[in-house]
Amino acid sequence: MTDTTGTLDEALERLHANGPEFEGWLTNHAPMTVEALVRHGHAPRVHRWLDGYRHRLEDMPGRTGVRIDGADDASWRAALGDPSLLGDWIDHFTRALTERPWREVLVEWWPRLLPGITAGATHPVIRAGHAVRTLLDGETVDDGSAGDGSAPRVAELGHALGYWAARYQPLPMPVAASGTAGIGAALAGMPDVTDEPLGIRARFALLPETAGWPAAANALRPPAGPDEVPGMLAELVRETVLRYGERAHGSPVMLVHSATAPNAVLRTLPALPRELWVPSFHAAWEAAASVTAAYPAPGPLKPAAGAPATADEAFARAAEHGDAHAIKFTDTAVDVATADPEAAAGALAATVRAFELISPEDA
Repeated sequence: MTDTTGTLDEALERLHANGPEFEGWLTNHAPMTVEALVRHGHAPRVHRWLDGYRHRLEDMPGRTGVRIDGADDASWRAALGDPSLLGDWIDHFTRALTERPWREVLVEWWPRLLPGITAGATHPVIRAGHAVRTLLDGETVDDGSAGDGSAPRVAELGHALGYWAARYQPLPMPVAASGTAGIGAALAGMPDVTDEPLGIRARFALLPETAGWPAAANALRPPAGPDEVPGMLAELVRETVLRYGERAHGSPVMLVHSATAPNAVLRTLPALPRELWVPSFHAAWEAAASVTAAYPAPGPLKPAAGAPATADEAFARAAEHGDAHAIKFTDTAVDVATADPEAAAGALAATVRAFELISPEDA
């Protein structure tokens, strides 16, 4: 993506005065949404969209005075997962990214943060994936630096990583794919956590007492090595997008993350050394499996009518709809449609569920 308008950098600069959350722990979706809008040719909508969204947002939380030292194992581990340190964590990454290339910082922290991939309802890793995508677009040299106008994009990575570190929280019963099942079959075999009206953190807390967890998630065949990871991640994203088309009514907003979280990992993969690829797949699977289990649907929906004919049409409809989750899901569905022509029709049809079932006020 070449943003000749400068809109993305302007929008990110506006947003970096705001915190990553509001009203306690609701996520600020704006940085991810504006990146997707610009990427798909809808830069003229960005500032108007922001004007309508920013009333929800809160100022960047202040620092407490705790100084986090990434080189001191005891220092950063003591601060990990403490949301009262949001401002301190973002300050830490902001400083780190002014002192070192962004790839170097990412590679250092990615394995530290991966075990907490479900933190913040998976929003931190999704935000990081959008940030890395823009940085990879702008690279000009091999040392990990980026092209003109990249300072707000580097800062955006710092905000994403700081959010992730502050909200870091592993699942109460993690999974370790070690079986023989394919991705589609493994997703279909996820147990139902609950149909009670509970938030995602409460649902994840119920996983240890849910019959069949983590055995169902562990039944997945893991990648044999790094060479298999890109293809298996792409398959995971494809299967979760297609499944959304049938099961979105389980929770049309929250089930978006079963696809967008693993896609964030897939987008980040090119910036990571190969030795981190297999752990990245395992984390992506944990995110997709846990969200799938957390939001069961009573049965499959009939195929959606009136599906977009092209990826451009799908995203134009998402932009017109205006909801952040609809926009981000469509952004991921378009990735699937572009990469896999055989899955394109199903992926674009799945976007209709987001347009039908998500209210624009749910952004």
